[in-house]
Amino acid sequence: MDVDRGPARRRPGADGGARGGRALPAAGVTSSVHLRPLTLDDVPVLASWAEDVELCRAAGWSTGLPRERHLAFWRGVVDAPPPELLRLGAVSGGTLVGYVDLHGLEPARRELGLLVGVRARWGDGLGGRAVAAALDHGFGALGLAEVWAEALDANRRSVRLLQSLGMRETGRGGEDEFLGRPSSYRQFTMTSSEWRRSP
Repeated sequence: MDVDRGPARRRPGADGGARGGRALPAAGVTSSVHLRPLTLDDVPVLASWAEDVELCRAAGWSTGLPRERHLAFWRGVVDAPPPELLRLGAVSGGTLVGYVDLHGLEPARRELGLLVGVRARWGDGLGGRAVAAALDHGFGALGLAEVWAEALDANRRSVRLLQSLGMRETGRGGEDEFLGRPSSYRQFTMTSSEWRRSP
């Protein structure tokens, strides 16, 4: 999924999971994942994820950058995000475990993104629950008509996550690499009426 607008904007791996949840005001809560705005207190945690080389490889982030550079980047994202970026922290069990993005300037359409930053939690279903909460928030609180996403074909976990949520595949995008393998993007979309009808 196109998620990170981080130190090297690229596409990360995503965690799989099933849809569940309900529309909530402000940010969403779905199963064991709660979405909330990021704060400056989150900056050290966000920057620490760049210390995990395997996560960086999956996310397409640069490795070997000094910690201060990551701290400065995340302070900027939290304190003065670009106008097109809504990034919400994904919290499970009181711990920040990732984030979701609803990115774009169109009033009724946004691009969905996800990063589960705690690699030990990959495979726990956090990604699916966080994305479901983001869709609840987008279609509920934000009143969006459509949310779209893309995932590299080689990133099977992200593709399965989007499919499991009932997103429709709409075509192909550009080329990129995932874990060193050339691949192309698969694009997906969902409308608010499709989200409301989904089980």
